[in-house]
Amino acid sequence: MKTALIVIDVQQALCEGEGAVWQAPALIDRINALTARARQAGVPVLFVQHESPGSPLAHGSRGWQLADGLHTTALDLRVGKSTADSFHGTGLKLRLDALGIEALVLCGMHTEFCVDTTARRALALGYPVTLPADGHGSAGNAALSAEQVVTHHNITLSQITSFGPRVRVLASADIDFSA
Repeated sequence: MKTALIVIDVQQALCEGEGAVWQAPALIDRINALTARARQAGVPVLFVQHESPGSPLAHGSRGWQLADGLHTTALDLRVGKSTADSFHGTGLKLRLDALGIEALVLCGMHTEFCVDTTARRALALGYPVTLPADGHGSAGNAALSAEQVVTHHNITLSQITSFGPRVRVLASADIDFSA
């Protein structure tokens, strides 16, 4: 099954300041390891960037830029979005179809918003999803710590059966792009 790696919203505004994703530098390191292995296996890498006018994620602002330390290449694809769903109004599905993609590996930021929504939409569109258990992050919220948000979503997303395709949760180091 031809796979693509989608890196969701690993942007500077989500890595610094009061609302920074928990342990963002370590998360970026794990994502860099994933993208390196994907590229080595010939798997397309797509970076999704959220934009919201008048916010720290305003298009072109420092906060909108991909995070410091995140490794990209000229062959990587970019997709802009303005909702939590990386597919909604973006042309992402058309790009994946043009590449013959049948399965996705999703990683990135914010677990409870864009990663969750994109994973559910991918399932609804028929894509099996691999979610690196340690490859997505949150800043937490008033009810749950960042660790609890990530753990909750790893469990919840892997238990969804109604779409047909499933979410498989693996440690990022265990994801084999050559298989």
